[in-house]
Amino acid sequence: MPTLAVNKKALFDYDILQKYEGGLVLSGPEVKSIKGGQVQLKGAFLHIKKGELWLKNSFVAAYKPAGPSEDYDPYADRKVLVHKREFNKLIGKQQAEGLTIVPLSIYTKGDLIKLAFAIGRGKKKYEKRESIKKRDVQRQMQERMKGNRE
Repeated sequence: MPTLAVNKKALFDYDILQKYEGGLVLSGPEVKSIKGGQVQLKGAFLHIKKGELWLKNSFVAAYKPAGPSEDYDPYADRKVLVHKREFNKLIGKQQAEGLTIVPLSIYTKGDLIKLAFAIGRGKKKYEKRESIKKRDVQRQMQERMKGNRE
């Protein structure tokens, strides 16, 4: 499963509670563009509208070999396909607990393009500082361990 795009900011801004997987509804040139790595999830989020799950604010570049397309919107909303019971769980958790649905990554599974997303709770500023501090301490410990071996 080669990963085509990762939303690193989501892992920093949110505490991930539960992960899900869904399929993306795309046009042919969009599939080619995504498989070519021309996709970004920075600032993207999932939204429930009219009983369907939509990926909003993700960027998929126009596929150059397909020729110019005047009406193509790289930031268009894209439908996410999930099982009905998973969708009902998402609705329940989002409404009851005030959680957010964030995209984590886009990857291929066979010939299909899948979206990994999660239910997350937004971190407070002090929690973000703690995770930065923890990461720095971990990095320093790794450097010391590496220095002791040499």
